[in-house]
Amino acid sequence: MATRDQDAPVSGTGAGTGVLVREGTYGSRVLEVEPGGAEFIPLNERHGRPLQLFWTWSSPNMEFATIFVGVLGVAGFGLGFWEAALALVLGSAIGGVTQGLLSLRGPKYGVPQMVLSRFGFGYWGNILPAGLNAVTAGIGWFAVNSVSGALALNVLTHLPQVLCLVIIVAVQLVVAFFGYNLVHVFERYAFPILTIIFLIAAGVILSKAHPGASHKTIPGAFLIELGASFGYAVGWNPYASDYTRYFKPETSRKAIAWWSGAGLFISCAVLEVVGAAVGTAVNAGSALGGPGGMTSLLAKPLADLTLLAIALGAVSANVLNIYSGALSFTAIGLKLPLVARRAIVALGFGIIGFFLAWSALGNAGADYQNFLLIIAYWIAPWLAVYFCDLLLRRNPDESLLFSTRRTNWAGPVAMLIGMGLSIWLFSNQTKYVGLVPTHIGSAGDLTFEAGFVITAVVYLGWHAIAKTGRESTLAGVTG
Repeated sequence: MATRDQDAPVSGTGAGTGVLVREGTYGSRVLEVEPGGAEFIPLNERHGRPLQLFWTWSSPNMEFATIFVGVLGVAGFGLGFWEAALALVLGSAIGGVTQGLLSLRGPKYGVPQMVLSRFGFGYWGNILPAGLNAVTAGIGWFAVNSVSGALALNVLTHLPQVLCLVIIVAVQLVVAFFGYNLVHVFERYAFPILTIIFLIAAGVILSKAHPGASHKTIPGAFLIELGASFGYAVGWNPYASDYTRYFKPETSRKAIAWWSGAGLFISCAVLEVVGAAVGTAVNAGSALGGPGGMTSLLAKPLADLTLLAIALGAVSANVLNIYSGALSFTAIGLKLPLVARRAIVALGFGIIGFFLAWSALGNAGADYQNFLLIIAYWIAPWLAVYFCDLLLRRNPDESLLFSTRRTNWAGPVAMLIGMGLSIWLFSNQTKYVGLVPTHIGSAGDLTFEAGFVITAVVYLGWHAIAKTGRESTLAGVTG
């Protein structure tokens, strides 16, 4: 069993005083259920190399949900191809850079990203971002991608949509249930299949695109598309160190940052630009209607392979979503004594996500824009707290992550203020339009940019006034 020892280090694990250590043995075995949840990974369990991060962050983005971000820019918002491409590349680049930076702490601290978040939020204040990520990843993203994969499988096989959804969800849950090692292996073997099929399909689609086609852009479309692209890319940020925490502490930091950031950026940018090309090559209704609009541009054998790749890509994405969503839930701090706590939580989220996806089968894509923007609305303020705390607290002790007595209320307060003000002022989606875009349509959606800045100002201002925030050990830390 894992124990919470606040007085002495756990012998032989590499953990310091007060660190909760994962129980059981796991090593590099693939077909064995990973024990534990959000605890420290002992040094004798560490394995892996940075290169694997490239396919871990590439394979999940080779799916229709990624392509649809680009489709939205042209067919939904009326952008021209080149304007949409610029917004897509910029949003993906920001997400890739932050992904690389966030991945760096995994080997040193040996814990998931949402445990590292406790530096900026404190133990109980971290319930805010960890809870949000558990819901958006383990349920929200899981449902979105399950629908995408099921629709692709339905078009390919003509099986009932519900049966296709059952098949997709079952495969996802099996991989996520076994855990970290099988997830990495699955992404590795999916990578060459997805890459070859999507590169060939992308070449054909781009050859049939009409980059100079006339268009009618809605007000603020560029910034809305930038927000959607950013939301898609940074949706992976709260998972970053989940997939580096098993690396040895001495693993090259440059290699970790490069392979994780490059894998995310290249896959997102390329597939989203292909989506923008789809929007110029078929009518808006067909483009927004699902995978069929895209595959109508391809010869039948290639179209069938692409549909198969879309289904496989959806599974690749969701094994990460359900795995990391379960880790985030365990990072909330609830006591779950089962050795298989993460695996059991993954199954629970998968069941909830299945029913949510089932209810959305007949309305796929209708709320996708809103979902992407909402992701950006909360992750940008969370990133502000995380990076501001990293600026103030350069080398904090790992014991800060596991003490239930340690608070840092500046984090959740700043995040809530940043989210509240930015959404009220700048949100621009179908469910709610903020004060600024209501009166100035060309403002688009500046929520994530404003949320980041407001949160950073509040967080840094709080600690500047209180003269706190630089403490690196438990001694003298109060908030």
